[in-house]
Amino acid sequence: MRIEETGIPGAFAVTPHLLPDDRGSFHEGMRADKLEQVLGAPFVPRQISYSVSGRDTLRGIHTTAVPPGQAKYVTCVHGALRDIIVDLRVGSPAFGRHHVCTLDARSGRSLYIPEGVGHGFLALADDTRICYVMSTVYAPGTQIDIDPFDPRLDLPWGLTAAPRMSKKDTEARSLAETLEAGLLPAWQGTGV
Repeated sequence: MRIEETGIPGAFAVTPHLLPDDRGSFHEGMRADKLEQVLGAPFVPRQISYSVSGRDTLRGIHTTAVPPGQAKYVTCVHGALRDIIVDLRVGSPAFGRHHVCTLDARSGRSLYIPEGVGHGFLALADDTRICYVMSTVYAPGTQIDIDPFDPRLDLPWGLTAAPRMSKKDTEARSLAETLEAGLLPAWQGTGV
């Protein structure tokens, strides 16, 4: 597998080596030892969650307050999506910058998203299914939601139709409002 740093410090794109044969293919979706080599720290899964979305569903931008913080390893296991991560760590050299990539089941590509980095996606196909491997369990009241259409972020969603969104995402605060409310985590090197 190939692990490459994105333009967001501590966030990595992981591309597996596919082994195709006449039955289909096989690949390693995650190798903690290889991931930990580039992270310089352990990644211990504490929760695995899934979402299923129809085409043109937009989810995010979401992160978790620190503490408890939550790193994520995100993989599309069916369908395809445009994945966008945003550095929300106050003081980070990449604060407010984003990274965009396509995740799809065919490639097996994944993203490692460190604590304090926001995540969102647009489903590009019906029945798009995402697997989230997370470093902490869900803690009610710790979710931070940022407006995915915040003009300051200018995220390239590439919409071809009006997106389906949750009420909490359509009512999410802007980056400036969230910053002013003191909700964003502080940058502490390549981690949070």
